[in-house]
Amino acid sequence: MGQKINPLGFRLGTTQRHHSFWFAQPKNYSVGLQEDEKIRNCIKNYVQKNKRISSGFEGIARIGIKKRIDLIQVIIHIGFPNLLIEGQTRGIEELQMNVQKEFHSVNRRLNIAITRVEKPYGQPNILAEYIALQLKNRVSFRKAMKKAIELAEQTDTKGIQVQIAGRIDGKEIARVEWIREGRVPLQTICAKIDHCSYTIRTIYGVLGIKIWIFVDEE
Repeated sequence: MGQKINPLGFRLGTTQRHHSFWFAQPKNYSVGLQEDEKIRNCIKNYVQKNKRISSGFEGIARIGIKKRIDLIQVIIHIGFPNLLIEGQTRGIEELQMNVQKEFHSVNRRLNIAITRVEKPYGQPNILAEYIALQLKNRVSFRKAMKKAIELAEQTDTKGIQVQIAGRIDGKEIARVEWIREGRVPLQTICAKIDHCSYTIRTIYGVLGIKIWIFVDEE
């Protein structure tokens, strides 16, 4: 059988960079990792609560974290900033206070910045959220996958693969369905591939969505 590996970890140091950037002694490393997870979860929960109802989804592409001795800098790469944080300055300040409360850090300041992603539908996380929303609204999974691929193709990607696994359409036996459009060279290390896996809870059970997007070759 083929040995599966996460395409992002596989390409670290060549076409892929770390989403968290900091240094820690080996004994403190796990604490730093948990801090990152807390910050990301807190931001996602805040955005989920405060998003506009009409938008339906968060639109966060990724969250980058840089840590210094006295400062934690968080950069949120977002697809549709106007859908989420109305009155941006007030929204960011409120989000900053929320994360700071959760974090209990006395010595370090927290700085949150929001960066807009130019082509949101070229980001796998946003596409996965889009598919999840469609599936929750009882749209056929094949239709949702094809629509997501169409949206991705408008952003000049070289290839995309979408996979959904679980009790699709409420069938008793779980199965895996996937569609590929264009090239997705997972074996080629110099190929820049964006990947995400996303979990969605439906009334039938949990479904897993995986998306690979072939962005460019270096």
